[in-house]
Amino acid sequence: MTHDKRDWYQVSLKLILKNKKGKVLVLKTLETGNFAGYHDLPGGRIDTDELSVPFEDILKREVREEVGDIDFRMHLTPVAIARASFIRREKDIRILYLFFEANYIDGNVTISNEHADHLWIDLNTINPTTYFLSGIREGIEMYMKK
Repeated sequence: MTHDKRDWYQVSLKLILKNKKGKVLVLKTLETGNFAGYHDLPGGRIDTDELSVPFEDILKREVREEVGDIDFRMHLTPVAIARASFIRREKDIRILYLFFEANYIDGNVTISNEHADHLWIDLNTINPTTYFLSGIREGIEMYMKK
């Protein structure tokens, strides 16, 4: 069977940021939007002018925008992947997520207006279905299996 239609995905880089106690930083989503009532991870999509920008630099930009100027050490190999789709402005958006792990070093977490709050959670003591939705949940579940 041949496949004539290629799909188009936006790429989103997500950070599994762990503190010294092994807890992961999660961001509470706003009460409006596709992920209302769930949590997200720091990170975001690659901009059109970032084709040759290293993934680490893109993630540093996204983290700075979403949680402030914190210091972390990122591992450069992805630890999980996932896919998702949702409707935005009557258009089907497909996302390919690449998850990277990092160690939080220091700095104050300051949430932007993209999220409502933040918390540090122990992934070993939570049910991912309760906290995460769609591709974020799929990526967290893959990460937890390693």
